[in-house]
Amino acid sequence: MNENKKIVILGAGESGTGAAVLAKAQGFEVLVSDSGSIKPQYKDMLDARGIRWEEGGHTMGEVLEASEIIKSPGIAKETPVMREVLAKGIHVISEIEFAGRYTEAKMIGITGSNGKTTTTLLTHHILTAGGMDAGLAGNVGNSLALQVAESPHACYVIELSSFQLDNMYDFRVDMAVLLNITPDHLNRYDNNMQNYVDAKFRILQNQRPEDAFIFWDDDPIIRREIARRHPTATLYPFGLEKKEGRRGYVENRKVFIESKNGVFCMDQDLLALTGTHNLYNSLAAGIAAKAAGIHDARIRASLSDFAGVEHRLERVARVRGVEYVNDSKATNVNSCWYALESMLTRVVLILGGTDKGNDYSEIESLVRRKASALIFLGVDNAKLHAFFDGKVPVIEDARSMPQAVALAYRLAKRGETVLLSPCCASFDLFQNYEDRGTQFKQCVLNL
Repeated sequence: MNENKKIVILGAGESGTGAAVLAKAQGFEVLVSDSGSIKPQYKDMLDARGIRWEEGGHTMGEVLEASEIIKSPGIAKETPVMREVLAKGIHVISEIEFAGRYTEAKMIGITGSNGKTTTTLLTHHILTAGGMDAGLAGNVGNSLALQVAESPHACYVIELSSFQLDNMYDFRVDMAVLLNITPDHLNRYDNNMQNYVDAKFRILQNQRPEDAFIFWDDDPIIRREIARRHPTATLYPFGLEKKEGRRGYVENRKVFIESKNGVFCMDQDLLALTGTHNLYNSLAAGIAAKAAGIHDARIRASLSDFAGVEHRLERVARVRGVEYVNDSKATNVNSCWYALESMLTRVVLILGGTDKGNDYSEIESLVRRKASALIFLGVDNAKLHAFFDGKVPVIEDARSMPQAVALAYRLAKRGETVLLSPCCASFDLFQNYEDRGTQFKQCVLNL
């Protein structure tokens, strides 16, 4: 037991509360400390298990007594509490790292700048349909720590952000999926792209030759880093074209996946998810499922019936001949690029929010070609105006979702699409991207 060791958990969301439950179950003295307010559902969970918590600030005397600190991924190292913690030399880990110490389950970790959630949910969908006892964790589902403590599974499919990977050291994934790397969260990485790349590649640390590394073979950054790092795990590259060594590819509108378990094939037109970006996601999930031993018939059926992800290219309604699409999850420029690339009509594009060091040149040609109007939805739209003014016929500003949707309703012509694909974080006007997307959907349905 660990009665003499104190664990302090900073942040009492899904991740922090789950970590607290597991720490308590393992016999640690536990304190959960949150600088903001804790949601009632998490207070109830902590109270029911006799776990101490505080909100509205940190009692630093207690925090600095910790033998180890489990930090919410959203807390930056530059915050005052983290400066004091790091100055004292207290070891800081993530909830995922902590949970990994107390389970022997197989781990499938999925990361990338875009497509993580879709690929994680799709992989989990295929595995469970194929009869595996698989939990869903990370940025989706219940926290890994909570599941390890109270509802363990034989396998976990985990969506891993760069923030989570930053504080993972000994954790090992049996199967690592790296979808792509494009600029994102650079404000958290000293505006240094290589720091962000290094964080993503932490998913490979501790892998063994018998483990799998599934990756998009056409991503230049991934190819460069593989050549430099020489990963230990068995490589499973995929891409849209058949090339030597690729385990997943498309040929004559058929999807192929090759593994030691044979060759899987299905018609591309039968995939539930459409668009080039979703073809990559389907390939990655299919390779993971095939490598895990799921039967071809189950993989084929699951790739065909997957329902998709809320707030990711989600069709909301057609109003007076105009389609409204919710892509609120597009919190970086590359994600917006994929959304625009998939549009078959002219677009009224709603974008804006909290800028994360964005370079909008990546979407400039698509915006010029496809956008009939832009609506900037944010507190400060100066950077957007500086880049886009004069490049699109109509540009408007909105300070709320009802105003943005009303403007879109006025500007969009029959046969066009109103696309919410913000490129930015949501925290200037909304609680999170889910709140932003939910408000968009409600406003559209009220038209």
